[in-house]
This record gives sequence, C-alpha cells and structure tokens, in this order.
Amino acid sequence: MSFLQPAGPAIDLGINIDHVATLRNARGTRYPDPIRAALEAEEAGADAITLHLREDRRHIRDEDVKAIRPLLQTRMNLEAAVTKEMIDFACGIQPQDVCLVPEKRTEVTTEGGLDVRGHFADVQAAIVQLQQERIRVSLFIDPDVEQIQAAAESGAPVIELHTGRYADATSEREQQEELERIRIAVQAGVKLGLKVNAGHGLHYTNVQAIAAIPEIAELNIGHAVVAHAVFAGWRNAVSEMKAIMVKARLDALKAKA
Repeated sequence: MSFLQPAGPAIDLGINIDHVATLRNARGTRYPDPIRAALEAEEAGADAITLHLREDRRHIRDEDVKAIRPLLQTRMNLEAAVTKEMIDFACGIQPQDVCLVPEKRTEVTTEGGLDVRGHFADVQAAIVQLQQERIRVSLFIDPDVEQIQAAAESGAPVIELHTGRYADATSEREQQEELERIRIAVQAGVKLGLKVNAGHGLHYTNVQAIAAIPEIAELNIGHAVVAHAVFAGWRNAVSEMKAIMVKARLDALKAKA
C-alpha cells in the first residue's frame, strides 16, 4: 500500500511502464526514460512497478530492469516467460515479485493466461527456483476454475486474473458475463488461500467494476495510463487511476454495509 494512501480496505495499483519504453524505442532515443516513469509513478501513488522483459526486448531491456530495481521505494513486479533465460535473469535481479506469463513473439500484447495445467512441471520448477531466492511468484491466468486449482497445486501464492475478455467485450451483456466469470474466479482463488490480483486491458471507464470486487488485492495497468498521460501528464494519469480504483472499492464496501 502506498504511503500516500491511508491504511484500510483500499486496493493496490501496479503501474506497468512497458509502453514508456515502447515510445523510447520507437525512435532509438534515450527518452522518455522508464526509470523516471517508475520513480514518478511511485510518487503519484503507485504501489508497485510492473515491467515485462520480453524475449525480443521490444520495450523493456535488461539494463532497464537492472537500473530500476535498486531505486524503487515500493515493489518491482517483473513479468517473465517460463524459460530458463528469464527465470535465471529474475533470480539475479531479485525483484520482490515475479509474475509468470505466456509469451508469443508474434503477439502485440499478452493474448491470454498461462496454461498452468498444460505446462505444470515447467511452471512448478520455475516457482521452486524463484522461491528459493525468496521471490514471491504470481501466475497470470484466465479466470478459469481449473487453472486456478492448478495454480494452487503448483505452490504459487498469488494469481493475476486476465481481464482482457472483460475489457474487450463489445456489448453490455458480454461484459457482464465476463465480469461474473471474474467474480467466480476471485472467490475460487480466495477459497484456495491465494492472493488474487487482476489486470489487462483495464482503463479509466471500465476499471470501476473490477476494482469494486473486494477480494482483489491489486490491479496492474499500463497502456491506458501511458495513453492518458499524453494529455494529462504522467503523475496526473497515475494518481487519477488510483483515485478511481479506491473510490470504486470504498463505494462498494459502503453499499454492502
């Protein structure tokens, strides 16, 4: 929880800085600087900094991760594929959290959750290696009860539910169906003793319903904040998102009281 937010039934915001690096890399310049983005996001109320070191280094690079890690006052949440290269790199960096994600070179962004059941042995081996370094592991998975069960069996203490289908819904009915699917998945995760986070595709007008689910501990959001920052400024974009999330959570708790 950020020191800028009071203790209590609020919700954490992890700011993903990948697309700050995307802008930098588009012209091969040194700006905008992901390091500055991370530090200013913390000052604006972010509770964690999320970044994904992809196999093709399309945005975040090795040197970014190495430079940011010792400077953070909150937490680093390093997203990584289940490969020897990435797990070894993470163990060397020692982030507080590693979120294991699926990865395809051809995808624009992560298209779905990790198939924990289908790659159980590899996922479990990665978890064991990371936990030996005292790194907390989360698994980025679809809101599917079978995958949540597999996540619990693997030994990961945290799951992050993929909210892409909810975010991409083209009708109110479809969105509500996906929201209910997420609610059911959250309850399944909590029942199994897991910390439940969520993220992907969330923005300033669809995050409220997800943030209102009281058992969700943290949302990880990046592209929408980077896009809004073009018009509102980086710190304003971060603090606005955090304020929207906290208000939605507190309003939901007040309605239940």
